[in-house]
Amino acid sequence: MDFKVGDSVLVIDEDLSGVITEIKGDSITIETKDGFFLDFNSVELMKNKTTQNFKRELFTYSTINEVISEKEKPSRRKQPTIKAKERYQPTMEVDLHIHHLVNSTKGMTNHDMLTLQLDTARRQLDFAIKKRIQKVVFIHGVGEGVLKIELDYLFGRYNNVKFYDANYQKYGLGATEVYIYQNVSPND
Repeated sequence: MDFKVGDSVLVIDEDLSGVITEIKGDSITIETKDGFFLDFNSVELMKNKTTQNFKRELFTYSTINEVISEKEKPSRRKQPTIKAKERYQPTMEVDLHIHHLVNSTKGMTNHDMLTLQLDTARRQLDFAIKKRIQKVVFIHGVGEGVLKIELDYLFGRYNNVKFYDANYQKYGLGATEVYIYQNVSPND
């Protein structure tokens, strides 16, 4: 068979094809679609009549500058779509487990730990009110319920909030969700 550089060829007995890049006697080097260079004997190859010059079809850019300019074109940013279910999810979570608040509880009494947890909850709630964040979930855990009772008392002192158990499927029984009414000023 008469081969020349640039011919599209198929490899007999293998699922390979490519373009001839070099011919040295009966040894023919082809470049596969994946960019590998393989050597074959000329009797192992046959011309591919269906897809002549597939290599030229694969690459639509003739120069590297065209590729770079295509990549640098500003693309429209897609706005993330928010599902209705996610729209009502809390925008802020505060984990009040003591091991998230301090590195070590060594030397702390139960009262010290509870005070730290309540101070953290108050600071985070004030922050959410100031930043106009509408929903906050306070993760307190189940335990003996002391922290939950104290949180209920703390949240009850605010005029502009409503609080209730958070989503059971997501948090179980160990979290309270606080809804902050935005039209009431935090000083009321």
